[in-house]
Amino acid sequence: MSELRAVLESGLPDESGPGVYPSAVALVLRDGEVAGRAAVGEAVRYAGRDFSLLPLERRIPASLDTLYDIASITKMFTAVVVLGLVEEGLLDLDEPVGRWFAEYRSGVKQRTTLRMLLTHVGGYRPGRPVWREADFIAARRQLLLDAEPVREPGTAFEYSDIGYQTAGFLAELVTGQRLETLIADRILRPLGLARTGFNPSVALLPRIAAAEERDDLATGIIHGRVHDENAYGLGGVAGHAGLFATAADLARFGELLRHDGTLDGVTVLKPESVEQLRTDQLPASVPNRYRQGIGARIGDANFMAPLPGSFGHTGFTGTSLVVDQARKLTVVLLTNRVHPTRETDVNPTRHAVSAWAADL
Repeated sequence: MSELRAVLESGLPDESGPGVYPSAVALVLRDGEVAGRAAVGEAVRYAGRDFSLLPLERRIPASLDTLYDIASITKMFTAVVVLGLVEEGLLDLDEPVGRWFAEYRSGVKQRTTLRMLLTHVGGYRPGRPVWREADFIAARRQLLLDAEPVREPGTAFEYSDIGYQTAGFLAELVTGQRLETLIADRILRPLGLARTGFNPSVALLPRIAAAEERDDLATGIIHGRVHDENAYGLGGVAGHAGLFATAADLARFGELLRHDGTLDGVTVLKPESVEQLRTDQLPASVPNRYRQGIGARIGDANFMAPLPGSFGHTGFTGTSLVVDQARKLTVVLLTNRVHPTRETDVNPTRHAVSAWAADL
């Protein structure tokens, strides 16, 4: 475990500069047992984007129980909810989205399926800054539904938040429940993930890792609210981002997927649904250097090269979850590499943590 700590410490600030991140937590499970865990650095360290330091008494050291904004790993939770609704017959991955949303009943959008939205081949740009374009949540949601693809759906891969934002809206439409309720009722409560959720309470601030300072938002250092601008603009809850979690909770979610949807007697998904996450969904006609499952990247060399058969996801804030069924591994890395700015690259640390796990 000391070697894992050393891997994390290599990204911390030192006399030579600010490092990759001010704090990191890693948790590696092998066959359900803790094989390595470490927490390093300060989860709250900086007063501003100029890297000015907070007084010592206001800094907060990272611990194994620190809550991190997991950013796009939220997509995996949304995917699990959507696949559950498919199992129940409320949704169909291969029916046109226009079955449910009128905004998808004309032009090229009428050929868009839910599977396309969940595998980033819907033809959209990476995102649309609706938090700037409208003042109210309902108007922002409508702008996302109205978004037009820039290419024919199903013909090219481009990672886009719009697909998962729309999938979240669709889950709400067919159930009549808010997305945070669906995730809580279908995943968090059954698995006992009491330290995972959207919009954490102010009382939890001493346990939450800080994010960046945004000049255009004029809110100072982001701390305790979602970092992603569109998720914040949608009330802190969206299909693409918004969840906060501890390493232990995220590892338990990973263990659910490693065990094909059933963990400790609790079934969240059928095995054939989990298979959709770890099976490449992209048709041969779509040029792409990645393999993409529903809700998960497969064997991505950027962060899981030492675990080539694994699947999982990263988060823009500096987080990642990797599940390797063949090696019986679940690997969690949580950092706040966006505190206080977003310029650093955490992929070398992700890769190094995966390499450490591969050598177990």
